[in-house]
Amino acid sequence: MIFSVIVENIKCGGCASQVTSKLMNIDGITLVNVDVDEDRVSGEMATNVLEKIKITLANLGYPEVGTQDGLEALGSKAKSFVSCAVGKINK
Repeated sequence: MIFSVIVENIKCGGCASQVTSKLMNIDGITLVNVDVDEDRVSGEMATNVLEKIKITLANLGYPEVGTQDGLEALGSKAKSFVSCAVGKINK
């Protein structure tokens, strides 16, 4: 099964690295692709874990477009900077 989610706050390869690493730890995910230019996270899942994917992305600071606003969106932006830095270190 293919999944595709347009997210906010993806800025670079560090972000992509962290997203890929965390999503590949979810049981049922078989492939993850992050397109930084299109703000798209896609891939393949053996079982329907789309909701878990979206929750994981939001927890990392990369919520699905249009799902957050105000202080919640500001908090996600801050989380994404931390995720990005971790991704750059672990890259």
